[in-house]
Amino acid sequence: MTKTFAIIPVSRFSHAKTRLSPTLTASERENLLKSMIMDVIKVLKKTVDKVVVISSDRDVLDFIDHMDVVTLEEKGTTDLNGALHQAVDWCSSQADRVLIVPSDVPLIQEHHVKDMIKLGEEKDVVIAPAKGGGTNALLCPSKGMEMKFGDWSFFEHIKEAQLENFSWDVYDSFYLSLDVNTAEDLGEIMIHGIGTKTRAFLKEIGLKALSNHGTERLRVIREV
Repeated sequence: MTKTFAIIPVSRFSHAKTRLSPTLTASERENLLKSMIMDVIKVLKKTVDKVVVISSDRDVLDFIDHMDVVTLEEKGTTDLNGALHQAVDWCSSQADRVLIVPSDVPLIQEHHVKDMIKLGEEKDVVIAPAKGGGTNALLCPSKGMEMKFGDWSFFEHIKEAQLENFSWDVYDSFYLSLDVNTAEDLGEIMIHGIGTKTRAFLKEIGLKALSNHGTERLRVIREV
């Protein structure tokens, strides 16, 4: 029976979502990341054989220690792909394939994961693009696939699959394409994230999404 492990790389809490600093305080950005992590873990625990979280931040690993997932402390000073290499290598002796999901895709749903896994029965590699050209979920063999996360990683992962002669397909979903980097992204969570801890947190701190007719579709304000 094919085993699938999910890997979630998590940045340091102190580095959480710095692009949102005009909208959220440092404490709020940390709590936003915690909420998103909980949403992603909740879905993955229901849909894969094991969930693995890797981070260089001991506070991150301590935060999720009670969530019944595997925690890996990143070794040495490396980048995201280096951390993922460590996690994939750990999984490779136990799992046939891995599903890599960033920590900031709180709109992920069970059917997204199930659909990708089903598609993975026919294809070696399944890639879910982010709205900015990145990768918001990558299902691939636990051996033989190099991680190419970063700018335009959606296309880089296609190139890598082709280079390794892996069959591949694209899983396209609006909800799964939304990662959280801007105030407009927060507005999308407010609209589409009903039932998530992330949306509940944003409402708790008084954020509200308004329709906007400027360069961005949504405007986020803080209610007094």
